[in-house]
Formats: sequence, structure tokens, C-alpha cells
Amino acid sequence: MKKILCYLGLLLITISLCSCGGNAKNAETHEVPSNLYSQEEISAAINTIKNEFQSNWKGCALKEIYYAGDDVTSGYQEWADRNNADEVIVLLSSFDVDASGGDGSLNPNSTYTGWNWILVRKDKGAWKHVDHGY
Repeated sequence: MKKILCYLGLLLITISLCSCGGNAKNAETHEVPSNLYSQEEISAAINTIKNEFQSNWKGCALKEIYYAGDDVTSGYQEWADRNNADEVIVLLSSFDVDASGGDGSLNPNSTYTGWNWILVRKDKGAWKHVDHGY
């Protein structure tokens, strides 16, 4: 019985540690036409950020995320260059922050809109998140 209680305790600790990120489950998205990327490529970038959000954005809930558009993305090519990549993509999002202020750097009980996520990739590989903010 003691062993079972020990295993249950470890399981609870593991679950609590794994659920330390933000909530991206209900994030809305919409298609933005692109001549640079297919919808699958854009969706892959969005999924990269949803994973980032769920892992590292404790106390935050992603409300919306979508492709910023070809005109915006074209202006960020230097991010690809400085990260030894071929391509860059920019996403826009909005998210809510709870009373904790996320990691402490965000305004508690607030909503952020127009938040940029910058991702790069090389040779059509996986998207890599390299920066975010306004």
C-alpha cells in the first residue's frame, strides 16, 4: 500500500509539473492568403507557437493566432539571415494574462493584442521560434 501511495504522489507531482504552461486549446485562427507559404506551412508555424505557449506561458490563455501576411513577413528577412535560415514567418496573436502576470513580466489581468511571433526555418525544415513581442 505504501508503494502505491508513493507512485500516486509521484504521478501527481509529474502532472503538476507538466501543466506549467499556458492554455492554447481554444485559440482561434483564420486563413490569410499567401503567395509565400501554403496553408500547411502556416499551420505548422502556428502549431509551433501553440506548443511554445503551452510549455512556457504560465497564467496566459491564447485567444487568437494567425499569419501576419506576406507584406509583414517580407520585412523580417533579416531575422532569417541572422539565424542562419532561409525563410521567416511572422504570426500575430492575442492572449489573456491572469492575475499572476504570467512569468511576472506581463501586466496582470490584461489582454495583449497584436503580439508578434517570429519563426525561421532552413531548407523547408521545421519552424523555429526565435523571438516575440511588439
